[in-house]
Order: sequence, then structure tokens, then C-alpha cells
Amino acid sequence: MKFLKKSILLATITILLLNNANHTTNAKDAITNEKPFKVAVFVRDINNLLLADVKEKLEEIEKESSSKVDFIFIDSKWDQGIQNQNIQESLDKGYDLFVVNPVSANADEIKGTVSKVVTLNIPVILFLPTSSSLTKSFENLPRVAIIARDLQESGVKQGKILANVWKENKDIIDKNKNNILEYAILQGAKDHLSTIERTKYSIQTLTEENIQVKQLFATTCNWDKECARLAIESAFLTLSSKIEAIICNNDEMAMGAIEALQKYGYNKGDKSKYIPVVGVGGLSIAKELISQGAMTGTVVEDVPTHVKAIYDIGLNLISGRSITYGTNLKATGGNVIIIPYEDYIYNPKL
Repeated sequence: MKFLKKSILLATITILLLNNANHTTNAKDAITNEKPFKVAVFVRDINNLLLADVKEKLEEIEKESSSKVDFIFIDSKWDQGIQNQNIQESLDKGYDLFVVNPVSANADEIKGTVSKVVTLNIPVILFLPTSSSLTKSFENLPRVAIIARDLQESGVKQGKILANVWKENKDIIDKNKNNILEYAILQGAKDHLSTIERTKYSIQTLTEENIQVKQLFATTCNWDKECARLAIESAFLTLSSKIEAIICNNDEMAMGAIEALQKYGYNKGDKSKYIPVVGVGGLSIAKELISQGAMTGTVVEDVPTHVKAIYDIGLNLISGRSITYGTNLKATGGNVIIIPYEDYIYNPKL
């Protein structure tokens, strides 16, 4: 009799456990089958080629995971005021996650707006913060993640490209035979962290390679190809016989510089009329120019890893999990993810 009672009790417990397991599974299925998470992506400039690549790859993820996420892209048109207004107007639209790609390098111009999102307990990803002070303002905050780049690395790799090319082709590049690499530099946005770090470490790396350098010309072009083209066209009127290299904080400015050079017959295949041009980004157009011999090299941005990080970290934030849960990413400072550059490529043949 006791054996029978124990058997009945054991059977009852087993049934209850199975029912509970089924209930749990159904709950997970219910979460999976709910409408997609709405993600607002505030992009500093939708026409920027690198950010356009990020947008395209996020859209690919959306198509592959249509039941999980719906990305809505909102263009800031290179204006922090517009971005702040867009964020403010989106606070009550039912978004599950905000991805903010800041415009301004002035942390005070955006901190207040992002803080409103945090106060409402809406998860936030700061994508490519523009200043170290902005990063520090949101370090260690709950439901906030910061995805940044190793900007020092990009400058170092630019410097290595130029150092290699200088050492391999010094007899061609050193026009006045003074053993000094005389360069022009096209910079991104003023006071922008990327501008500061890439400029500093590209030059520092050259000097560490025991290459003497001299700056002939520098201007701020806010990452813009057309500005770069006009700047080099103008500089060439007085410096054409002196410029021995052009360092650009991104590929788009490098493309503009090359257009200007080619207008004057440079970088078209004649070794005696070649000026090395280096960029950052690894854009497909830049890679094509490198293969043609018109551009010297670029530091390749790892866009697929950036995009996957946005997706994975975003879902973790929404679900209340650790930001690196289920990923190979590592966080520093609690919630900062640094994505390294993929590599650099260059054409050693002038």
C-alpha cells in the first residue's frame, strides 16, 4: 500500500514538473513570437558612406531576424540640435531601444538629452562616442552600453602604412631629397575624438619609425569628400612641388584628395607624379582606388563586428541580461565595448 502511495505521489510530481516545463517553454515561445522589438537608430549623417554601410548591414539583420527586431533610422543631418529634437520626440513612441550615434564632440550638447532616455529606463547604446568626456558621463550606468573604436590603433596603422611606403619608395617620394616627409593633413570634425586620436598617433608612429616629418598644410573638412577636394586643389596652387604625402582622417576625404590630385595629373600611373594618400574606413571605393594605384592605403573598419555588437548588445539590454551575454565581446569600465580595427591594406607599388 505504501509502495502504491509513493508511486502515485511520484507520478503526480512528474506530471506537475512536465506541465511546468511545457508552460516555461510556451512562455519563451510567446516572447519569441511577440511583435519585433522597435529600435530607434539616430545616425549623425545617413549619407556618410561608412554609416550607410552600417545601416545596410543592420537592415540585413532585420530581414534575417524579422521576428525579433525592427530598426527605424532617423537622420540627424550633421546637426546635434536636430538629433536632440529627434530623440526628444521619440521618447513616447514605444521604442524598446535607442541607438545614438552622436554628432557633436561637445558632451554638454548631448548629455542632457540622453539622460532623459536613461531616466525613462529605455535601454541606450551610444555608438561611436565623439569624446572621452561623453563616454565617462555614461560609464557604469544600468541599461546603457557604449560601443567605441580603438582610435589610437587607427592612427598607428595609418602611420605604419606611410612608414612602409616611405622606406620602400623614399627615392621617389622625397622630392627635395632632404630626408624629411613633408605632409598635408585633412582632418575630420573639430575637437572630435576620432580627429584628435588619428591625427596624433599617425604622426607619432612615423616619428617612432625614425622618420622626420614636417607639416605643410592642415585643414578641417568634417569628414567631407568635397571639402577635401577643394582644399587640396587650393593647396596645390602653392605647394604642389612640396607635398610628399596626404594623411586623411577618413576614406571619404582621401577620395576627395585623390580627385584633386588627378586633376593636376598626379596618381595616374606616372611614378614621378605620385603622392601617397592614406585614409581610414576600408570603404569598397577606397579599396578599388588602392588596387588601381591611385590611393596608397586605408585602415579597415570592422563594420560586421560593429553591427553584430549593436544587435547582440541591444537584445541583451532589452532582456535585462549582461551586455556581453552570449557574445565574445569584452566590456571595460563596466559597459564600454572597444571594437578593434580589422587591419590595414596598402599598395606598396607606386
